[in-house]
Amino acid sequence: MSITVNARGRTMGFSCRTFLIARDDTLWRLSSTRFDRMLRDPASHCLPVFAEQRVRMASVVVELVARNPVRVVRNAFSILTFDAEGRIDPSRFEQQQFALVELAVAPVFAVFDDDSNPTVVDATSRFIAQGGQWVPSRALARVIDQTALGQRQCRHL
Repeated sequence: MSITVNARGRTMGFSCRTFLIARDDTLWRLSSTRFDRMLRDPASHCLPVFAEQRVRMASVVVELVARNPVRVVRNAFSILTFDAEGRIDPSRFEQQQFALVELAVAPVFAVFDDDSNPTVVDATSRFIAQGGQWVPSRALARVIDQTALGQRQCRHL
C-alpha cells in the first residue's frame, strides 16, 4: 500500500484487494500475504475448497482516502489452476503473467528486420495469456467493485 498526504492533510493511498470467484459467483477475499505464500510454497498453503478447479481471480486496486476506499482504480482478471489437493500451480500462473506482459510491451519493440516477414506472427504468448484471463459480466463486475469498496460483505479465505 502506498500512502501520501493531500493538500487538505488527509492521508491517501492505494490498496490491492484480491478475490477468488467460485463457480456460483460467490466471492472469497484472499489476503495478499496468503496469495504470496500460495505462490511461494503451494504444498504448505492449499485451498481444498478449490481442489481440481480452474478458479477466476479478480485483483482490484482501490484508492484510499483517510484509510477508506473511495474508488476502484484498476481491475485485472486472471485464472488460477488448483490440483487435487487444492494447491495452486505457480508456474502456470507465472507463465500466464509473463505472457500478458509480453503482449503489453510487444508493440513497443515491434521492429521488423529486412529479412523477416511481418505477416508471420508468433501467437504463443497470446494463447498463453488468453488461457489465464477472463472477463466478468457487468453484474459480476459491479459486485466485485462494490465488494472491493466495502459496500458488500464476502467470505475470507
